[in-house]
Amino acid sequence: MDRGSLAPNAVARWASETPDQVFLEHVDGRTLTYAEVDDRLDRGAAALVAAGLAPGAHVASFVSDPIDGALVWLAVARAGMVSVPVNTAHVGRMLEHVLRVSRAQAIVVSTDLTSRVDEVFGALPDLQVVLAPDASARPSGERHLVAPHETAMLLFTSGTTGPSKAVVVPWAAARGYWGWVPADTVGRGEALFVPMPMFHNAGLGALQQVAWRGGRFIHQGRFSAMAFWDDVRRTGATAAALVGPMTGVLWAAPRRADDADNPLQRMILGPMIPEMEAFEARFGVRVATCYGMTEVPAVIATGWEHGPWATCGRLLDGWPGAEVRIVDELDFEVPTGEVGELIVRTSEPWTLNAGYYGVPEATADAWRNGWFHTGDAFRQDDDGWFYFVDRMKDTIRRRGENISSFEVEAFVLDFPGVVGCAAYGVPDAFGGDEVMVAVEGDVDAAELGAHLAERMPKYMTPRYIDVVDELPRNATTLRLQKFVLRDRGVTATTWDRERA
Repeated sequence: MDRGSLAPNAVARWASETPDQVFLEHVDGRTLTYAEVDDRLDRGAAALVAAGLAPGAHVASFVSDPIDGALVWLAVARAGMVSVPVNTAHVGRMLEHVLRVSRAQAIVVSTDLTSRVDEVFGALPDLQVVLAPDASARPSGERHLVAPHETAMLLFTSGTTGPSKAVVVPWAAARGYWGWVPADTVGRGEALFVPMPMFHNAGLGALQQVAWRGGRFIHQGRFSAMAFWDDVRRTGATAAALVGPMTGVLWAAPRRADDADNPLQRMILGPMIPEMEAFEARFGVRVATCYGMTEVPAVIATGWEHGPWATCGRLLDGWPGAEVRIVDELDFEVPTGEVGELIVRTSEPWTLNAGYYGVPEATADAWRNGWFHTGDAFRQDDDGWFYFVDRMKDTIRRRGENISSFEVEAFVLDFPGVVGCAAYGVPDAFGGDEVMVAVEGDVDAAELGAHLAERMPKYMTPRYIDVVDELPRNATTLRLQKFVLRDRGVTATTWDRERA
């Protein structure tokens, strides 16, 4: 892998070749050229060294502004140190957990977040240095060029099935987060519009891609469906990236006569929605999607010819030495069409995660038999398309039948008035699960129950339906937090088919 493709090194290249080209831009009008960013990285790296930190030190980034977040991530790398991006929603015990598990020796923190650090500082013996994002010093000595095998960051999982773990992400893997996208997604001088935070692999992967290609990275701040298209038009972005339900939110917005009158040509998103082709026609864009996770850069993806809406894509031809299998609980491959766990490996060094920091038993379990176990249930069709079925731990087992929560949700979403839903298992009296759904929208639970009973296999039909004001989601990707619903279980407001 060419070192020059890695973001901190690429910035230095473009600062030399196209110094006046804008690299970082916020929708509020702030801009920084490649030359300006390169200078700030040198000064930020010098500030870290001046604070007494040595190469390899773990430096947390707790920064609310996305432009500052990008600069800190790159400056830490320029200093030869390891970044620990921290979710800006963290507070108290969760913030302490991330800083303690990562053994952060320093933290760069925004003024608006310093009080949160003050609250946990005394419980963190490894944390010695606190810096502001704009800390700078006069550069001295040779700058560090990152290499593919070096650790780019410790990036925390969402922790939906247990305490969040720190994934060791080499620079080669960091490039792989967006290494799958079609070659014409963003080119030299072209603009990519991003609404994802800079402590998430989607936002950081997009930044890496733009730096590699010499493009312009435009950040919206926090995702706003109301402002999205106006911001795109004002900034002239030709490509954009979306995650989670953002696509569905844009699709559900009232139609406008000028929907297609925008500069966007290409959108990277996931997952696709059933109306994907109509979405492309309405907004005048092409879309591509992939399957990836914090631990696994995308090796399954589509091109602009993205295939069926429910697919994640096919195995990438261009990924060096990538292999995937769908296996049973003993790691034996299942026949085509059957559901099993997706496992991954590559022959190219450092292109997948290097384990979970400080948790060797979890690393050994995930990497058993020489393959990384994703924990995701998949199936593959005869044409080579891969389909995400569920998280393995989200699969519902009722009366001996394995039920995909994804498939249950697809039936529920067909009902008029449903805005969002989550299907999950709650304990029955026999050591198995009953099917329960939480529904967001203007819906009558009994009417929905009757609708589903007529259309779903009996073993899949939800027993419990709970209409809620709002589904619990994380603040990063708006991903559903089913563990919150499972913990809550059946409530006083839950409709019960058997009682009805």
